[in-house]
Amino acid sequence: MIYSNACAYAIRALSRLAMLRPDGYVLLDELCEGSDLPRHFVAKIFQDLVRKGLLTSAKGRGGGFALARKPDKITLYDIVAIVDGTEDLDACVVGNAKCDDNQPCPLHDNWKPIRDQLKVFLARTTLDQMSETLENKLNTLGEPLPVLASKSKPVRRR
Repeated sequence: MIYSNACAYAIRALSRLAMLRPDGYVLLDELCEGSDLPRHFVAKIFQDLVRKGLLTSAKGRGGGFALARKPDKITLYDIVAIVDGTEDLDACVVGNAKCDDNQPCPLHDNWKPIRDQLKVFLARTTLDQMSETLENKLNTLGEPLPVLASKSKPVRRR
């Protein structure tokens, strides 16, 4: 795995949120219902994402969590950067403290293009694409798409 469990849950939960209600608020219970997303862990992750500006939250009727930007403006790189940071994406694959083109480790020349491709993939893949892929997967598996019972307040985005 290239990122932490928290980051993987963030990506999965945000993809689900973008699929269920890309322009509105979703209650955490409804978001996690019918999935294997751990509600309490996702709640902690989402609180951090609100503090860091990727999500917005609202209390009361019609509230919950919503994307702070449109799903086509949020990339996997944005999520990884907030949850895990990007330092590990540039780190030496074998753990050397100093590893670059001038002082390469034995795997540097092989790892560098893979690392660069990975960063490009993360930067180009949006939540909009992830939510579409998730919906296609559920359809392929014959699983019904979740239906939200709650209503949503309007979302004010930056």
